[in-house]
Amino acid sequence: MSTSTIARRRLGGLETSALGIGCMGISFAYGPPAEESGTEAIHRALDLGVTMIDTAEIYGPLRNEEVVGAAIAGRRDEVQLATKFGFSFTNDGKRIDGIDGSPANAKRALEGSLKRLGVDHIDLWYQHRVDPKVAIEETVGAMAEAVAAGKVRFLGLSEASASTIRRAHATHPIAAVQSEYSLWSRDVEDEVLPALLELGIGFVPYSPLGRGFLTGTVKPEALSENDFRLTLPRFTGDNAARNAAIVEIVRSVAAKHGATPAQVALAWVLGRGEHLVPIPGTTKAARVDENAGALELHLDADDLQRLDGIATRVSGDRNSVAGLATIDR
Repeated sequence: MSTSTIARRRLGGLETSALGIGCMGISFAYGPPAEESGTEAIHRALDLGVTMIDTAEIYGPLRNEEVVGAAIAGRRDEVQLATKFGFSFTNDGKRIDGIDGSPANAKRALEGSLKRLGVDHIDLWYQHRVDPKVAIEETVGAMAEAVAAGKVRFLGLSEASASTIRRAHATHPIAAVQSEYSLWSRDVEDEVLPALLELGIGFVPYSPLGRGFLTGTVKPEALSENDFRLTLPRFTGDNAARNAAIVEIVRSVAAKHGATPAQVALAWVLGRGEHLVPIPGTTKAARVDENAGALELHLDADDLQRLDGIATRVSGDRNSVAGLATIDR
């Protein structure tokens, strides 16, 4: 696939590739770090024209931004670079110490991100989680100062409710909202997605492959003991066994098209609207190629009917009790 085949989309005023790459797993959450292969995956993405690169201060913590910064060095002009802030850390920067949406923390985080990424500006800067202790107008107001200073081009929110998005957008234009969205996680369809359409805000689905489960290649029993997914209800116990049946539906559609389950799951998300830019995470260049193939896959009405029912058959919540507590509702 050449760069000319990668479609472009808009997140508010930001033009980017129709598909991005999430970089969390390179340093964090899914077992041992994979910095060398992850760097190769980023390079392959750029070679293909996949130019939306997504990282965050918390990934590592801190380390992922350094890896991403090194990977895009010399190719900055090709990239739409997104990162996120919203947590406080212990003095050594190695442990999360709670959600913090204060202006002071926003300023601290931005300066650290710019330094670690080795750039003079960030294209899309998200508040990673809404802080219930700080008015969203106050947080976004501080973020807007970074735009005025030329250090950030566009602002975003992650896992924000429709009411919070409206208040934030009234304070300063929000270009994109990032939330989990896939064949098996569709709660944003009730209120968030309609609000985004109304306000002209783009949507960035993270975990569009169900954290790998929907690809049929991830076996919970084979995950390393420090893999974050073992804390998620859908990956554990009887839930995992019941959810395996869901993957068979995806496999069947994939077989019909000579595609992979990952391509089917991504094609479904991509088909939800031109204002969506999913960011599947990977640490392997071959998976970047596979994911990009979803842009060429057309699902017909029969496929969509079969796939649309998956969400009603899912067993278990999409996050742990602690994780769900951080999501603005």
